[in-house]
Amino acid sequence: MAFLKFMNESGFVGWTILLVGVGSLILVAERARMLYKEYGMNTEEFMGKIQTLVLAKKLDEALLMCAQLEKKPLAAAFKTILEKADRDDDTIFQSHDIALSENIPLYTKRLHYLSMLANVATLLGLLGTIHGLILSFQAVAQADPAQKQALLAQGISVSMYTTALGLAVAIPAMVFFSFLTSRQNELMEEMQEKCGKLAELLTSAHIPNLTRQNVFPDHVSAAAMTPPAPGAKVS
Repeated sequence: MAFLKFMNESGFVGWTILLVGVGSLILVAERARMLYKEYGMNTEEFMGKIQTLVLAKKLDEALLMCAQLEKKPLAAAFKTILEKADRDDDTIFQSHDIALSENIPLYTKRLHYLSMLANVATLLGLLGTIHGLILSFQAVAQADPAQKQALLAQGISVSMYTTALGLAVAIPAMVFFSFLTSRQNELMEEMQEKCGKLAELLTSAHIPNLTRQNVFPDHVSAAAMTPPAPGAKVS
């Protein structure tokens, strides 16, 4: 009952701020679930298994492992790169760029709306403050002396309630936005690092072994040496 009284006294602007707060809460819950649970994984262990399979030339098993975890953006990015593992180096690096462009937006999706909703809540609180002040000035200027005190108190309460409600929504929204942005950046940096290492691993696998023939090829002959003439002085 106290909450309903608070909302009724804050007026239409207060109910609008409450809707913004509910939208922010839903967005925080959805992004936290995706960034911490659905997209989270042990990247070091996963990278180690993929690296072992690639070095053992077991690309089919590596692709199968990525396909089983395809809901994870990192695994989906690895799958895109591994599908081009038998191509030339330029194609592998192109697949690396494609994998990042396809999967990084999964981390950044919809999170910017949380910052927008926090700003909207703050501005709505300011709007409610102005609305309450207008009601107060109207009470002072036009109301009967018997009603002036009640109308003035109502205007001030609308001004204070909407300001408090706007800040109560905006402050937690900005805090959650900071935490989720930090987690988003962490996942993006991990993806860029691991995908770069995988592309480098696949391209370096094409380098021929440095055998004696590669380093000292037989077809290169030394320059012919002319023997000195008999009796000639050797300098």
